[in-house]
Amino acid sequence: MAGDAIWAQKLRSSLTVLGIVIGVATVMAMASIVQGIRGQIFNSLEVVGPTTFRIVRFFSSTPLNPDALPREVRIRPVLRAEEAEAIADLPEIGYAAIWLAVLERLEYEGVRSQVTVVYGADDRFMEILGGGIISGRTFTPTEVRAGTPVVIIEEEAAANVFGRIDPIGRTMRVGGRALRVIGVYRKPENIFQPPGQEISAILPFRTAERSFRYDETNSLIILVKPYADVTVARAMDAVTVQLRRMRGLRPADPNTFDLITSDQILSIFNRLTGVFFLVMIVLSSVALMVGGIGVMAIMMVSVTSRTREIGVRKAMGATRREIMWQFLVEAATLTLVGGALGILVGLIAGEVLKGVLGFESGVPVWSALLATAVSVAIGLIFGLLPASRAARLDPVDALRYE
Repeated sequence: MAGDAIWAQKLRSSLTVLGIVIGVATVMAMASIVQGIRGQIFNSLEVVGPTTFRIVRFFSSTPLNPDALPREVRIRPVLRAEEAEAIADLPEIGYAAIWLAVLERLEYEGVRSQVTVVYGADDRFMEILGGGIISGRTFTPTEVRAGTPVVIIEEEAAANVFGRIDPIGRTMRVGGRALRVIGVYRKPENIFQPPGQEISAILPFRTAERSFRYDETNSLIILVKPYADVTVARAMDAVTVQLRRMRGLRPADPNTFDLITSDQILSIFNRLTGVFFLVMIVLSSVALMVGGIGVMAIMMVSVTSRTREIGVRKAMGATRREIMWQFLVEAATLTLVGGALGILVGLIAGEVLKGVLGFESGVPVWSALLATAVSVAIGLIFGLLPASRAARLDPVDALRYE
């Protein structure tokens, strides 16, 4: 009887199902985004290496305003290339270099890119970023020391700016500065880059330092990678001693720099994705709540329009329990169908997001199970009031209802 009632009101039932579909698909799509971002972050840290750590002027989970730095930041010295060189000479350290990150545009013969990340690094930058040179060459040590105006551009950026033209040997502009292209770099497939903030070019550090205006607090970083047989803790201790000695700090003085490990970066991203997940739950709950209210409204209309039918059934011996179950089954069926369709739409949305954003993970299974359970629960909860109202109808009054 519940199935017949649903089939008899196709448009009304379809609109009810649509609300549930939107809510369930929202849960799954947003869960896919969170899962994909987390997966890319972990993959990126695997590329960089779990032993690589960073030295910054001041550690903050959000970028600091360079025009209004707190006093505890202003009193700290700016990172210097000489400090990175001294760290690289330590017996525990296999790699150490100062990097500079700025946001600039690439331009060649009137074709301009979007604002992207440009790194000032050294000739060993691939030990940190991974990937490789697919054409041309990398920097020479002489170019790095002299700050020669040369640039290595990322493969996709080269295609966007140069098209089919071979960029090697040509002069382009990066942030308005003329630079000669000496190589094309292909990043590893699993490196995490937010959309619109992808690495587009790498310059020698001295070249970038002279060419661009940059924020000395947020843009400068020293990347350190110990030898394979040296623990991160031991390497960090050695680096701390070296920096304190170079900065003339006394034993009682606090450090005027911060060391960041991959674990700390992961904890930041975990907090950020946790907030994102909370927002996802709230938004999805609103969507599902709207769908649930729609179910309740439709079921209330259904009870009103079928009052005489309920009176006939009760006059023929149907109990309150049977009447209630009829309408509960009807509501649960609507939401179950909506949940199934929502899962299908969510899976498709997850695959689309996977392709568009370059995520390696699809829709997590738990989101499909949760969405199904929630959709059925919504049907039962929001269908309870209309079902209870139908079960309480007096058969005599119901038979007289017009």
